[in-house]
Amino acid sequence: MRNPVTFIVGLIILVIFGSISFFFQVRQNEVAFLTTFGKASDEVVKPGLRFKLPWPIQKVHRFDARLQNFEGKFEQTQTQDGRNLMVLVYVGWRIVEPQKFHRSFPAGEEDAKRNLESLIRSAKNAAVGRHPFSHFINTDAAQLKFDDIEKEMLEQVAGTAKEKFGMEVKLLGIKRLGFPESVTQKVFDRMKEERQRLVKQFEGEGEREASIIRSEADRKRNELLAKAEADATELRGKAEAEAAKAYKTLEQNPGLAVFLQKLASMEQVSKERATLVLDQNTPPFDLLRATNAPQLRPAGKP
Repeated sequence: MRNPVTFIVGLIILVIFGSISFFFQVRQNEVAFLTTFGKASDEVVKPGLRFKLPWPIQKVHRFDARLQNFEGKFEQTQTQDGRNLMVLVYVGWRIVEPQKFHRSFPAGEEDAKRNLESLIRSAKNAAVGRHPFSHFINTDAAQLKFDDIEKEMLEQVAGTAKEKFGMEVKLLGIKRLGFPESVTQKVFDRMKEERQRLVKQFEGEGEREASIIRSEADRKRNELLAKAEADATELRGKAEAEAAKAYKTLEQNPGLAVFLQKLASMEQVSKERATLVLDQNTPPFDLLRATNAPQLRPAGKP
């Protein structure tokens, strides 16, 4: 009779071996498919614990379904207007059709990266060749077309990668731009000339604005001066008219004129406190005598 312990251990081993042979697990970050006698099924296996027939009947093929990054080479290409430009492109991709990916790259992901690099190079050369140099390098930000160029490359790469290789290209962008050493100095000189042209343009616009402001200021100044001169002329005319009127009155009454003159003199002398000893007959102090008051005549009478 067999040992019960040996029997239980053997049963456990058999169950474990059967589980390994008949069940498999696909993780959340994986994508998989089954082959039956070497023929791939069309169904993509979803994550979780799944049933399969033991090998060699069925075999599980697993792939990493996470987004992977890849960069092309920093290579020289030519713009639409014949300028040489160095461009480095990056992509983010993942496997969405594992059967197609497996058929295309039986050697694995390294072979896939080599083919993806070829796709990137072709799309990059085509997209750059459709745009002038000014869409890549320009002092005017409105002239830059990075978004359009990246979109063109993404459409070309994504369509071919999905159709031929079962790869989904999620993103694509230009990581780096450069110039061949032979043209770097020419590019800098051209950028400098462009800056100088803008400086002269801004200076010219500033000078025009300054000229307009100066002209407007001169016009307003002349208007104010003319108005002030007119007001001054009007005031002088009124003053001269009043003076002429006063002179006419004094001419008609000379005694009044002498009297007023003596009063003005007395006012000037008596402004400061002082003690004067003078003859009362000395003008203008003769006004202090009551008998010396002028005989005023109405204006217009002799």
